[in-house]
Amino acid sequence: MKVVIFAGGLGTRISEESFLKPKPMIEIGEKPILWHLMKIFEAQGFNDFIICLGYKSHMIKEYFLNYYVYNSDVTINLQTNSFEVHRTNSEKFRVTLVDTGLNTCTAGRLKRVEHYIGKEEFILTYGDGLANVNLADLISFHRSHGKIATVTAVQPAGRFGLLGLEDNDLVANFKEKPLGDGGWINGGFFVLKPEVFSYLLDDADHQMWEGYPLETLAHDSQLLAYKHHGFWKCMDAMRDKGELESLWESGKAEWKIWK
Repeated sequence: MKVVIFAGGLGTRISEESFLKPKPMIEIGEKPILWHLMKIFEAQGFNDFIICLGYKSHMIKEYFLNYYVYNSDVTINLQTNSFEVHRTNSEKFRVTLVDTGLNTCTAGRLKRVEHYIGKEEFILTYGDGLANVNLADLISFHRSHGKIATVTAVQPAGRFGLLGLEDNDLVANFKEKPLGDGGWINGGFFVLKPEVFSYLLDDADHQMWEGYPLETLAHDSQLLAYKHHGFWKCMDAMRDKGELESLWESGKAEWKIWK
């Protein structure tokens, strides 16, 4: 099963770094967040990726074009412009890099990679969200209901500590950054049947995936939610990057499910 990743946006809400590089190339623990995301899939048996590029697409292309050499011990013969690889730590990724346009909206980006996917089920996610989603369970759930689309629903942690107050204003308990107040949000990690492309119209370049396609799938009762109760974090701003860095450095990165 192929994995499609949206990686073409401008990342304006984290512009402190995205003015230099695409958002998925912003590093957590000296590795791009895109690498972390791909490792989550690889650890669960998925290593065939289609990456939808846009903003500063050349940087992501250069990263993967040079990835094998950067992660290998090599001897380079400058006279013959040849090299010998002695040892490599390179992952077993198969990566299709597709320039889907600078200003294309997400529905259009997906539509532009249709012919790379073919007539099969596939996974779709965003290039800035990390989670310890059990992909086998997610896919099993998707296949059990027979609908076109499944979205992973998550409850993000709150930004502030929660005070449990009694009538006399005594703090009965304190919960640091609890999960959301019961509401579920789109956490990415979609599983989709190829029929989903019939929901991408001719003007999809100007439509967000979260707009007409998902709204219409829901209206047609073709969208179900898989509830993920584990770790999920989106790198939307520098504050989020700092939190992910802290988790990685402290050895508490719950998305690190690989050895």
